Amino acid sequence: MSHDIVIAPILSEKSAAIQEAERKYAFKVLISANKIDIKQAVETRFDVKVEKVATMNMNGKVKRSTMRSGGRVIRTSGPRAAWKKAIVTLKEGEAIDFFHDEQA
Repeated sequence: MSHDIVIAPILSEKSAAIQEAERKYAFKVLISANKIDIKQAVETRFDVKVEKVATMNMNGKVKRSTMRSGGRVIRTSGPRAAWKKAIVTLKEGEAIDFFHDEQA
């Protein structure tokens, strides 16, 4: 069940900076997941103790596309999917190593 809630870690320069400075880790999670579900999923999947969970709903942006087909130019647009981001703060002394400890 924890593999269903936590979709993927968000690995960026900004997330790396908050990992080192504040013990905060960012994850892409299910839209329907609440903070309690996210906390339990991270604790069981990575074997750590979670202090706090903050969530954000990220709206999908409009993607515009232009293609050539048969000499004509076709312009289309459509929405990208909305998603939820969770910032998980770990307790003192805890850490997650995404590159060595993750068990799929």
